[in-house]
Amino acid sequence: MKKQNAFIGYLLVGIGIYFLLRQLQFPILTNFYSWPTLLIIIGLAFLLHSYIANDYKNLFPGVIVLGLGIHFHGLNHYGFWVDHWGVYPFIIAIAFLLRFQKTKNGLVPGLILLVISLFAIFSTNKPSWFRWVDQVIGVLENFWPVVLIVLGAYLLFRKK
Repeated sequence: MKKQNAFIGYLLVGIGIYFLLRQLQFPILTNFYSWPTLLIIIGLAFLLHSYIANDYKNLFPGVIVLGLGIHFHGLNHYGFWVDHWGVYPFIIAIAFLLRFQKTKNGLVPGLILLVISLFAIFSTNKPSWFRWVDQVIGVLENFWPVVLIVLGAYLLFRKK
Protein backbone atom coordinates (compact mmCIF):
# COMPACT_ATOMS: atom_id res chain seq x y z
CA MET A 1 0.00 0.00 0.00
CA LYS A 2 1.42 3.34 -1.03
CA LYS A 3 1.48 6.18 1.42
CA GLN A 4 -0.30 9.09 -0.23
CA ASN A 5 1.08 11.69 2.14
CA ALA A 6 4.70 10.50 2.05
CA PHE A 7 5.87 13.37 -0.14
CA ILE A 8 4.34 15.96 2.21
CA GLY A 9 5.93 14.12 5.13
CA TYR A 10 9.41 14.21 3.57
CA LEU A 11 8.94 17.86 2.69
CA LEU A 12 7.81 18.84 6.20
CA VAL A 13 10.65 16.90 7.85
CA GLY A 14 13.20 18.56 5.55
CA ILE A 15 11.85 22.06 6.07
CA GLY A 16 11.58 21.44 9.82
CA ILE A 17 15.23 20.36 9.98
CA TYR A 18 16.18 23.43 7.93
CA PHE A 19 14.45 25.85 10.31
CA LEU A 20 15.69 24.00 13.41
CA LEU A 21 19.29 24.19 12.21
CA ARG A 22 18.73 27.83 11.34
CA GLN A 23 17.56 28.57 14.89
CA LEU A 24 20.48 26.66 16.40
CA GLN A 25 22.86 28.72 14.22
CA PHE A 26 25.66 26.22 13.69
CA PRO A 27 28.60 28.23 12.32
CA ILE A 28 29.52 25.56 9.78
CA LEU A 29 26.04 25.72 8.19
CA THR A 30 25.68 29.48 7.79
CA ASN A 31 26.08 29.23 4.00
CA PHE A 32 23.00 27.02 3.85
CA TYR A 33 20.59 29.48 5.49
CA SER A 34 19.24 30.76 2.17
CA TRP A 35 16.44 30.20 -0.32
CA PRO A 36 18.43 27.84 -2.58
CA THR A 37 18.60 25.43 0.35
CA LEU A 38 14.80 25.29 0.34
CA LEU A 39 14.93 24.34 -3.36
CA ILE A 40 17.42 21.61 -2.50
CA ILE A 41 15.12 20.30 0.23
CA ILE A 42 12.10 20.27 -2.10
CA GLY A 43 14.10 18.48 -4.79
CA LEU A 44 15.35 15.91 -2.29
CA ALA A 45 11.78 15.34 -1.07
CA PHE A 46 10.70 14.62 -4.67
CA LEU A 47 13.61 12.22 -5.16
CA LEU A 48 13.09 10.43 -1.84
CA HIS A 49 9.41 9.96 -2.58
CA SER A 50 10.16 8.70 -6.08
CA TYR A 51 12.72 6.13 -5.00
CA ILE A 52 11.05 4.92 -1.81
CA ALA A 53 7.55 4.64 -3.33
CA ASN A 54 8.91 3.24 -6.64
CA ASP A 55 6.78 5.88 -8.36
CA TYR A 56 9.14 7.58 -10.78
CA LYS A 57 6.83 10.30 -12.12
CA ASN A 58 8.31 12.79 -9.62
CA LEU A 59 11.88 11.93 -10.53
CA PHE A 60 12.10 14.51 -13.35
CA PRO A 61 10.85 17.54 -11.36
CA GLY A 62 12.90 16.41 -8.37
CA VAL A 63 16.14 16.48 -10.33
CA ILE A 64 15.29 19.85 -11.88
CA VAL A 65 14.43 21.51 -8.56
CA LEU A 66 17.45 19.94 -6.84
CA GLY A 67 19.72 20.99 -9.69
CA LEU A 68 18.42 24.54 -9.66
CA GLY A 69 18.89 24.71 -5.90
CA ILE A 70 22.47 23.48 -6.16
CA HIS A 71 23.18 25.86 -9.04
CA PHE A 72 21.79 28.94 -7.27
CA HIS A 73 23.57 27.97 -4.05
CA GLY A 74 26.83 27.67 -6.00
CA LEU A 75 26.28 31.05 -7.66
CA ASN A 76 25.69 32.72 -4.29
CA HIS A 77 28.62 31.18 -2.41
CA TYR A 78 31.37 30.03 -4.77
CA GLY A 79 33.33 32.32 -7.05
CA PHE A 80 34.34 29.52 -9.41
CA TRP A 81 30.74 28.48 -10.16
CA VAL A 82 29.74 28.63 -13.82
CA ASP A 83 27.17 31.34 -14.54
CA HIS A 84 26.13 30.45 -18.08
CA TRP A 85 22.80 29.71 -19.75
CA GLY A 86 24.11 26.28 -20.73
CA VAL A 87 23.76 25.10 -17.12
CA TYR A 88 19.96 25.05 -17.37
CA PRO A 89 19.74 22.63 -20.31
CA PHE A 90 22.44 20.61 -18.55
CA ILE A 91 20.20 20.25 -15.48
CA ILE A 92 17.25 19.25 -17.67
CA ALA A 93 19.47 16.76 -19.53
CA ILE A 94 20.49 15.15 -16.23
CA ALA A 95 16.79 14.92 -15.30
CA PHE A 96 15.96 13.20 -18.61
CA LEU A 97 18.87 10.78 -18.27
CA LEU A 98 18.05 9.90 -14.66
CA ARG A 99 14.42 9.35 -15.62
CA PHE A 100 15.56 7.17 -18.53
CA GLN A 101 17.51 5.03 -16.08
CA LYS A 102 14.29 4.09 -14.27
CA THR A 103 11.53 4.39 -16.89
CA LYS A 104 13.35 3.87 -20.22
CA ASN A 105 11.85 7.14 -21.56
CA GLY A 106 13.71 10.31 -22.51
CA LEU A 107 17.13 9.12 -23.68
CA VAL A 108 17.20 11.07 -26.96
CA PRO A 109 16.12 14.47 -25.54
CA GLY A 110 18.51 13.97 -22.64
CA LEU A 111 21.47 13.28 -24.92
CA ILE A 112 20.60 16.16 -27.26
CA LEU A 113 20.31 18.62 -24.37
CA LEU A 114 23.52 17.29 -22.85
CA VAL A 115 25.47 17.82 -26.07
CA ILE A 116 24.02 21.32 -26.58
CA SER A 117 24.71 22.39 -23.01
CA LEU A 118 28.27 21.04 -22.95
CA PHE A 119 28.97 22.67 -26.32
CA ALA A 120 27.56 25.99 -25.09
CA ILE A 121 29.47 25.94 -21.81
CA PHE A 122 32.86 24.64 -22.90
CA SER A 123 33.26 25.81 -26.48
CA THR A 124 35.31 28.99 -26.59
CA ASN A 125 35.48 29.30 -30.39
CA LYS A 126 31.87 28.86 -31.36
CA PRO A 127 30.96 28.96 -35.04
CA SER A 128 29.34 32.18 -36.24
CA TRP A 129 26.02 30.42 -36.82
CA PHE A 130 25.82 29.63 -33.08
CA ARG A 131 26.20 33.23 -31.85
CA TRP A 132 22.53 34.00 -32.45
CA VAL A 133 21.66 31.53 -29.67
CA ASP A 134 23.69 33.57 -27.17
CA GLN A 135 21.91 36.74 -28.33
CA VAL A 136 18.45 35.16 -27.98
CA ILE A 137 19.33 33.84 -24.52
CA GLY A 138 20.59 37.33 -23.58
CA VAL A 139 17.20 38.81 -24.49
CA LEU A 140 15.37 36.04 -22.62
CA GLU A 141 17.50 36.68 -19.51
CA ASN A 142 16.19 40.25 -19.48
CA PHE A 143 12.57 39.39 -20.17
CA TRP A 144 12.10 35.97 -18.57
CA PRO A 145 9.07 37.10 -16.52
CA VAL A 146 7.27 37.90 -19.78
CA VAL A 147 8.11 34.41 -21.07
CA LEU A 148 6.63 32.91 -17.89
CA ILE A 149 3.47 35.00 -18.24
CA VAL A 150 3.00 34.00 -21.89
CA LEU A 151 3.65 30.33 -21.13
CA GLY A 152 1.23 30.41 -18.18
CA ALA A 153 -1.46 32.14 -20.22
CA TYR A 154 -1.03 29.56 -22.99
CA LEU A 155 -1.44 26.71 -20.52
CA LEU A 156 -4.53 28.34 -18.99
CA PHE A 157 -6.34 29.21 -22.20
CA ARG A 158 -5.39 26.47 -24.65
CA LYS A 159 -8.09 24.26 -26.07
CA LYS A 160 -7.82 20.63 -25.09
